[in-house]
Amino acid sequence: MSLSLLPPNALIGLITFGRMVQVHELGCEGISKSYVFRGTKDLTGKQIQDMLGIGKYAQIQQPGAPQQPRGPVGQTVPPANRFLQPVHKCDMSLTDLLEELQRDPWPVAQGKRPLRSTGVALSIAVGLLECTYPTTGARIMLFVGGPCTQGPGAVVGDELKSTIRSHHDIEKDNAKYMKKAIKHYENLAGRAAANGHIVDIYSCALDQTGLHEMKYCPNFTGGHIVMGDSFNSSLFKQTFQRVFAKDPKGEFKMAFGAALEVKTSRELKVSGAIGSCVSLHSKSNSVSDTEVGIGGTSQWKFCGISPGNTVGIFFEIVNQHNAPIPQGGRGCIQFITQYQHSSGQRKIRVTTVARNWADASTNIHHISAGFDQEAAAVLMARLACFRAEGDDGADVLRWLDRTLIRLCQKFGEFNKDDPSSFRFSENFSLYPQFMFHLRRSQFLQVFNNSPDETSYYRHMLNREDLTNSLIMIQPIVYAYSFSGPPEPVLLDTSSIQPDRILLMDTFFHIVIFHGETIAQWRKAGYQNSPEHENFRQLLQAPVDDAQEILQTRFPMPRYIDCDQGGSQARFLLSKVNPSITHNNMYSWGQYKVRGPDSSGLRRFGIFPDVRSSI
Repeated sequence: MSLSLLPPNALIGLITFGRMVQVHELGCEGISKSYVFRGTKDLTGKQIQDMLGIGKYAQIQQPGAPQQPRGPVGQTVPPANRFLQPVHKCDMSLTDLLEELQRDPWPVAQGKRPLRSTGVALSIAVGLLECTYPTTGARIMLFVGGPCTQGPGAVVGDELKSTIRSHHDIEKDNAKYMKKAIKHYENLAGRAAANGHIVDIYSCALDQTGLHEMKYCPNFTGGHIVMGDSFNSSLFKQTFQRVFAKDPKGEFKMAFGAALEVKTSRELKVSGAIGSCVSLHSKSNSVSDTEVGIGGTSQWKFCGISPGNTVGIFFEIVNQHNAPIPQGGRGCIQFITQYQHSSGQRKIRVTTVARNWADASTNIHHISAGFDQEAAAVLMARLACFRAEGDDGADVLRWLDRTLIRLCQKFGEFNKDDPSSFRFSENFSLYPQFMFHLRRSQFLQVFNNSPDETSYYRHMLNREDLTNSLIMIQPIVYAYSFSGPPEPVLLDTSSIQPDRILLMDTFFHIVIFHGETIAQWRKAGYQNSPEHENFRQLLQAPVDDAQEILQTRFPMPRYIDCDQGGSQARFLLSKVNPSITHNNMYSWGQYKVRGPDSSGLRRFGIFPDVRSSI
């Protein structure tokens, strides 16, 4: 099925791996032929190319051999590669290979894990492409159903009694394989990025597969990460089809070999970028000495981009040679983006923006009027995730709190020693609650998440657009009831009512939550009788709205239908602000939530620090 999604002239190859790694020849008629590599031996790119016969020596003209054809500028046209063939030439043989694939035949002893050579397989794929098609748009699609257990890149041993590392193990420096595996995959990611090749990871297993170590491959190259329970699930199959989605013109919604250059006026410097990119090490007058994210450059490379991808660029305001910034003047930023469209065309887009300078000491209202709280929340989330990769989680939370306190001191209105007097202008009013939900989110709270899940969530936050990123930080909730049309409600326990249906979108999950009374009516089957048509329509309304979201989102979110009091209700209860708890449940019928974080948004502590002078 996946082959039918590709254009007929696309080149495709196949590498399978278990204890051994097999590189399949696709040009053979009537016979399956493959090169077998040991999964325990780390091979350099040169060794891989020489063993496969695709190194430089393979292109040297042998005496007496026929003259190779030459291109328009006199260069030798490389011979057709037997490992990479156009789809229209090898679709039958490749389909047969895929249908004949079986589990690794090597026996697995009791109490042992299957031996899996993911690190060597990925190394061979990178070496194959960097030799045959350097600096050319290409994708490596890695499908893993378990962790790498041998050779370079191994993340766990083959003994089942030794569990794969957790956040607690990483914190205690008790992750035996992690550092070495990270070094291996980071090196492969750098090689792939240097040649403009994208690495996608499709991980489907009930346990961790090593995404935490392999995350550098998609993070450096702009590849996808997809997590699921099984490759046979409809969730994975529909997500995989959307990788090959097309626009109205019939072109793939993907581009290759992109480069972003940022130019600024003299008062601004570029501190860095946070996104799925690598530095092009381009020093210019626009580069700041203060690095944020991937800094020290004014140009970045994106091996793969799609219409929904974004990157966060951070700037610094400087005064050169003690020259004051001219008030009333304008600061300018220019973004120059170049990329190869899926049609083969090279496109350039130039975006120039200018903003008026304002003195913070005299014209603070001009600065506050231009504040975009939604964009600021997403940029702070990316910056917090970037810091969390190297800093302690508690330190990142304290840094977030200090940043919010400084913002409140600068732009809030309050009377000293009177917390109830604090006021924010309208375009700042939502920012504190964004920070509250960010602190509680899976991006910074690693409790009850595996390192693989944390890496996946942070990867998605760093690449999605503003709307989707905000949904990840603060999920949106709609209420459905007999009292009127669907309406957005607060992400709060007070929104849970017995006669309501809630639809929550967290980006990764779509949850339909039936209140206690609604759940009882549904269980009694009232929706099936003609006299309760209104109830049937009420039940169907959130399902229809959820389907609209499911049809367009990538990766496809998990769909959860639950009732109040049911086990699946935890997906909603873990996200809502616990304003109603077992300590303040005074009204009859209100739903209580118990948990370690029961302080709630109202008590989110900024006011004691506002009273003091920092």
